[in-house]
Amino acid sequence: MIRGFWENLNRPIMAMAPLAGVTDAAFRPLIAKYGKPDVLFTEFVSCDGLCSVGQDRLLPDFWYDESERPIVAQIFGSRPENFLKTAQLCVELGFDGIDINTGCPDRNVEKQGAGSALIKNPPLMKEIIRATMEGAGDLPVSIKTRLGYSENIIGEWLAHLLEERPVAVTIHARTRAEMSNVPARWDAIADAVRVAREMKSETLILGNGDVKSLEHAHQLAEETGADGVMIGRGIFGNPWLFNRDVLPQDISPNQRLEVMLEHARHFEEKFQGRKRFEVLRRHFKWYVQGFDNAKTLRVALMAAQNADDVATIVGDYRASAE
Repeated sequence: MIRGFWENLNRPIMAMAPLAGVTDAAFRPLIAKYGKPDVLFTEFVSCDGLCSVGQDRLLPDFWYDESERPIVAQIFGSRPENFLKTAQLCVELGFDGIDINTGCPDRNVEKQGAGSALIKNPPLMKEIIRATMEGAGDLPVSIKTRLGYSENIIGEWLAHLLEERPVAVTIHARTRAEMSNVPARWDAIADAVRVAREMKSETLILGNGDVKSLEHAHQLAEETGADGVMIGRGIFGNPWLFNRDVLPQDISPNQRLEVMLEHARHFEEKFQGRKRFEVLRRHFKWYVQGFDNAKTLRVALMAAQNADDVATIVGDYRASAE
């Protein structure tokens, strides 16, 4: 087993979830700056796309800043040969690790036999893990998955994964069928930990789902015996999430507005001509949630076309608040 940076992380490990359209190369450096987790992941990127003539269009999803290390490339697909080639690319790009997505419930991803569709095909998944490890060389390979497809089969499914000796498996505590429509089942994470121990596996087990705060994450790790916790939606509008020295109530509206503007400028610098500025609008909603006159502020921000517009809107809001 190639452990890489994972071997040096303190337990419980606190990881930032890869979130498509959210944790991009503009947002992750802010997370690293204001509340760095133990490990960061890129948005997931298609192996098939990276192995095609469209590679250049996808490479911005693999951009990262040195401040983010350790940074792990998350990839998806269903063709082992493309996982091998993509893993080799990840080595060339200087990533610290590679993560295989076998939990995404998106129908377009599943039509390719990828994402959570792989839960129904253990032989192919094993082949994919082996191909990725071959291409990864000295980079550690981890996996993100779910409890099962239609039902909770984490014992059986996890056993298949552990046989291939990935360095870590992160388990979203719901099945694919459940999406996010039911509470996360952390008792199943405890079951997964037991399975790993019974198999005498050295693979790290991380849990994911409905984690409300850093304190909550530590509590869940202690209750389940998990080696770590991955947090996703808690990061929305809150790059301070992993900062143990900052409580939510300590962050003033002015601070949120400053970081929102910093985010907008960073996005513009990174992606001008590549991604539409409108992508940021979801972030703006999260940053100003709970503000006085939040609706008026949100409406103005939804019309912003660039970072200068955001600066003007922030200035007008501050002036009206005074």
